[in-house]
This record gives sequence, C-alpha cells and structure tokens, in this order.
Amino acid sequence: MRWTPLLTAPAAVVIAVPGHAEVYFTTEQAQQKMFPGASFSRVPVQLSDAQRETMLDRSGVHEAFDTGRIWRASTGGWFVIDEVVGKHEHIKYAVAIGPDGAVRSIEIMEYNESYGYEVREASWRQQFVGKTAASPLKLGRDLKYVSGATLSSKHIAGGVKRVLVMYELALKGKR
Repeated sequence: MRWTPLLTAPAAVVIAVPGHAEVYFTTEQAQQKMFPGASFSRVPVQLSDAQRETMLDRSGVHEAFDTGRIWRASTGGWFVIDEVVGKHEHIKYAVAIGPDGAVRSIEIMEYNESYGYEVREASWRQQFVGKTAASPLKLGRDLKYVSGATLSSKHIAGGVKRVLVMYELALKGKR
C-alpha cells in the first residue's frame, strides 16, 4: 500500500451573528393603533429643495425623506411613516400628528438593530406627545437618552423633528 499525502485547505470558520430584525406593525396596524376607527387617504406632497434643506437644517437628519408615506386621517390629523438609521440599520417609525400640529404618538414599526430596542418602550416614546415643530427635541435637555440605544434614540428624535418640520412646511392648513 502506497501512502499519498492529501492536500487540504484549512477549513474556514464562519460565525454568524443573528440579526434582530423585528416588524412590529404593518402600515394599517399602526394607523389603527394611532387613530382608532379612522380611515386614511394618502396625500401627495411635493417638497422643494428649499423645504428639504430646511428639514435637514432643523433636524440634522441626512437620509432622504419619502413623501409617498403621508396620510390624512378622517378624524383629523396626519399619519406619517419615516425611517432613520439607528447605529447601523434602519428604524422605521410612524408619527401621528394631531390637527393642532402636535405629536399624538409615535410607534416603532420595524427595528433591525441587534440592541437598542428599548426605544420601543412606551415611557420613552411618550416624551414626544405634545411636541411641535417649535419644540427643540434635544436629548439630554427635553428628552431622555435610552441607555444602550444612544444613537437610536438620538436619530429617532431627529427624525420626529424632521416630520414635524415637514408638517409645518407642507401640511399645515392643508385639507
């Protein structure tokens, strides 16, 4: 019997880190939670470059704003879906704005980070209720940070500010 060496490459070791992608609400579910019993009509909005620049200046959010995700609630007010980046991944959230331009509620619809999901806690989201485009929405001043979710909480706060500024620029007074 003759010995023949077997040439092999070292085995590659792959360690998979599972993502923490969670979908909490569909659009329809979030709409009914935030405006119970209402019907919704999509409202086409055109933002000028100047309006987009104002939104960026006042919110600090650089991601593109999708104007195709704005609805008017039959009971009065607006339902807006937006997205911001947490630390690495996108966070999709909804903002309910009352007829007075103040936040009624916010809901996290999708959260894709593996940590920082504490931004879904009702006590943290409740801080936004009553805020308007004139509110500073600054973490550490009028909003609390979420331990372990510093960037997610900062970016959601900026995103809500952006939605409120968009309301002031494009939706206020619109029927």
